[in-house]
Amino acid sequence: MARTYKRNAATQVINWVFTTMTRFGVGASYRHLLTVRGRKTGQLRTTPGRCDGYRRPAMAGGWLRSGQLGSQRPRRREVTLSRGGHQARYAIAEPAPDEAVPVLRKYLTDIRVTRPYFDATPASTDSELKAELPRHPVLRLIPKP
Repeated sequence: MARTYKRNAATQVINWVFTTMTRFGVGASYRHLLTVRGRKTGQLRTTPGRCDGYRRPAMAGGWLRSGQLGSQRPRRREVTLSRGGHQARYAIAEPAPDEAVPVLRKYLTDIRVTRPYFDATPASTDSELKAELPRHPVLRLIPKP
């Protein structure tokens, strides 16, 4: 049974450290700050995360839910990525499950600390990984001009 992500004091400290490092452009090159407008308050929310053309948050699902809001709020279907003083805006698209499975597999392979939050493993079948998509969605980022 997969663990459930709970935001506590330790995760807040870790997020603060990674946010500070990423703001200065220090650390892993795939780490960015993701900013999205909140779905309820409308306030901007920022969290550190991984980006490599697709985006899979490490248990930071709040911005993901905001970005995934359907056609009722299309203006919110975008995120801003920043790192070391550089910013870029992206539209969000949901890829087909067959496109998302390899991305999720790579995520599980590369980011080992997240494995307890999944019922699947990097060696799982495609159908087992597809079953994880409702809990761990993959989003494609499309650069905005």
